Amino acid sequence: MNAADTFFVDSNLPLYYVDPLNTVKRARAADWLDHLWLAGTGRLSWQVLHEFYWYAVRKMDMDAEGARQVVEDLWHWRPVDASLPLVREAWQWAGSAQLAYWDALIVAAAQRCGARYLLSEDFQDGRVFGTVQVLNPFEHSPSGFSW
Repeated sequence: MNAADTFFVDSNLPLYYVDPLNTVKRARAADWLDHLWLAGTGRLSWQVLHEFYWYAVRKMDMDAEGARQVVEDLWHWRPVDASLPLVREAWQWAGSAQLAYWDALIVAAAQRCGARYLLSEDFQDGRVFGTVQVLNPFEHSPSGFSW
């Protein structure tokens, strides 16, 4: 990895970070998020923050104040805003790559912020969308990259 490499984080990574049940994935998520935080190379979108908050509070029974704090912490990663140009890019990816609209928005946001990698377990590991390569964060370790 060089200094320009950035990693776009899908909502499953911060969700596992607070998951009280899956200790293995929680540890790996913490490892990734800690590395990205320290290196300043993590990126995400408002969609990711919305999904995180909703699932953390509604599905994982996390207290709302704790979920809000995670959102406020991750806000420092300069979330990609929703915009008509972003939606248009998502429409293009939905059609050309046969992605669900919400997944296409993730890919479009990753490209929009200039990320080299998309960290997600919801896409095929190694798949490339334009200039963005998918990495399953539970199959790859941040120690495999030079920080």
